[in-house]
Amino acid sequence: MVEKLTKKLEQKKLFHNKFKDWFMSNLIEKGFRKRKNSIYQRGSNEPFTISRSKFSNFIDCPRCFYLDRVKGLKEPSMPGWALNTAVDDLLKKEFDRHRQDKTPHPIMKEYNLNFIPYDHPDIDKWRQSLSSGISYLDKETNLILKGGIDDVWFNLDTEELVVADYKAQSSSTPVETKSYLESKFHQGYKRQMDIYVHILRQMGFKVADLTYFMVCNGEKTYDSFDNKINFITKLVPYKTDTSWVAPKIKEMKETLERESIPEHNENCEACVYLYCGSKI
Repeated sequence: MVEKLTKKLEQKKLFHNKFKDWFMSNLIEKGFRKRKNSIYQRGSNEPFTISRSKFSNFIDCPRCFYLDRVKGLKEPSMPGWALNTAVDDLLKKEFDRHRQDKTPHPIMKEYNLNFIPYDHPDIDKWRQSLSSGISYLDKETNLILKGGIDDVWFNLDTEELVVADYKAQSSSTPVETKSYLESKFHQGYKRQMDIYVHILRQMGFKVADLTYFMVCNGEKTYDSFDNKINFITKLVPYKTDTSWVAPKIKEMKETLERESIPEHNENCEACVYLYCGSKI
């Protein structure tokens, strides 16, 4: 009897260990990237693509960037911004009508801008951040920097391209240029514009320093919903600074070539979470 009981306990323990091994293996499989072309191979001579968002991730936290691009650790996914995407899609349709007719959009007239939407055969590709976008090969680092833009306008006076980015939000605070650009939540927006201007210039285009955020603010002051959200749209001009981009790309390349993982970043929520979790 004791012998049978002991055997059952051993079988149960063996099953538990096998299940634990399978479970941990499954966790690891889900946590790491499978596509080899998304993982950087140190010492490789092959060009490696870095998206604008991954470049921004590097600036925010070199450690998390390294774990992602070199070690293949996947970031937790986030749900899409459905309402923001809807506004983006509708604005693109709206601007495309004026692009086809070579006429200024009403917002351009409102702000006395002698602009029209820029008509280029690749404009649709430029707006697809996942499949194509705007891009160039940085010859010094052998990194391809790419990103998807919202729109490009054309300044008829200076014959320069003007980068535009649509931003949908709902804030009780009126949209004003100074406060909008100084907000701690919008520093990444400015960096995004710097990168887009840099890429387009490297592609050989004449691009203005001055860019525009087209901010569509969903108003909350109405008494009822009535199956619609009323927006007030403002243009926020931002003068880009691209001087930091090239040195930062070089720094990013050096990080990719590191043999050791960068130190934890106390200002990174993910680093803090993972470090504290490892100590429980």
